[in-house]
Amino acid sequence: MKSPLPAVSAVTWTALLALLAAWLLTWSPPGFAADLPDPGALAARSLALQRAHQAVLGVQAIALDDARSNANLGRARSGSGVLIGADGLVLTIGYLVLEAEQVQLVRDDGRDVPARVLGYDVATGFGLVQALAPLDLAPAPLGVAAGLAADEPLMIASGGEDGAVSVASLVSRRPFSGNWEYHIEGALFTAPPRRDHSGAGLFNPAGELVGIGSLLVADAQGDRAVEQPRRSGNMFVPVDLLLPILDELRRQGRSAASQRAWLGLNCVEQDGGLRVLRVNDDSPADVAGLQPGDRILRIDGTEVRALATLWQTLWAGGAPEREVTLEIERDRLPRTLKVYSVDRIKTLRHAEGI
Repeated sequence: MKSPLPAVSAVTWTALLALLAAWLLTWSPPGFAADLPDPGALAARSLALQRAHQAVLGVQAIALDDARSNANLGRARSGSGVLIGADGLVLTIGYLVLEAEQVQLVRDDGRDVPARVLGYDVATGFGLVQALAPLDLAPAPLGVAAGLAADEPLMIASGGEDGAVSVASLVSRRPFSGNWEYHIEGALFTAPPRRDHSGAGLFNPAGELVGIGSLLVADAQGDRAVEQPRRSGNMFVPVDLLLPILDELRRQGRSAASQRAWLGLNCVEQDGGLRVLRVNDDSPADVAGLQPGDRILRIDGTEVRALATLWQTLWAGGAPEREVTLEIERDRLPRTLKVYSVDRIKTLRHAEGI
């Protein structure tokens, strides 16, 4: 299902939300006839979507000057976040506020509100930001991503002065493994793609938040047949991963699952195996002598051909700081390297007072 409505300026969101509400209300799963919209239900749906969009804010962050993440993300970062608490709690994607020194929340009227980073969760990728002044906005209610139907129409909303809304379809829901030592279950993949996806809110037809924007992906479908063309889209982190850890994240700034081994590798699945794409400077992998182009064959004796297997075996292998054995192939010759992993959280810079 293709969206008939492109992303538009936030200036026109009132009219667009009425159209969104009408389309979302009349959508029904394949095989079922859609009824004409009931005026009362349409008004309620439009109001729910309007409130959802108003809860989406722009997020502007400046990272610490010596932050390691600046090499990949830059020091100045911008995206979106969604107000989820009446006390000014904002949920965003973690890489926007990773090692941040300054954070500003931007309302759609252009007003800036100072904020501070409350938490960054390595395991899920979520970031929590606390507004330091009243936002005078209603928080978005949290939904359940697990209940979404295939091809269900959803609303994507970004924040700030250039914020926009659009309709997208749920293309697939499946595990996702990133090349940067990241894996989550139940990731949401939508189409058509939005380039202003970072921290954007994904809402169900009732105006409930079901996901936070993370990536632009070349293949949203994933399990497509070989003859089918790739379908670009976005990956959203489901809010289902937030609910069990929200209190912990607020109290400690991370979940217990975030305390885990880190090697400092970027890998890619290629030709039925794993190739090292990048090695972070001064990381455990760098110190051990791993190089781009190396083929990883085994970790602690376990054969690995997929990113999920590599990362999950690493995290399940013991304490965050320990000796890890990597069997690799370089220039068609086997090698064994000893890598001393570190706790990822300990490698991150934090602004004073955070």
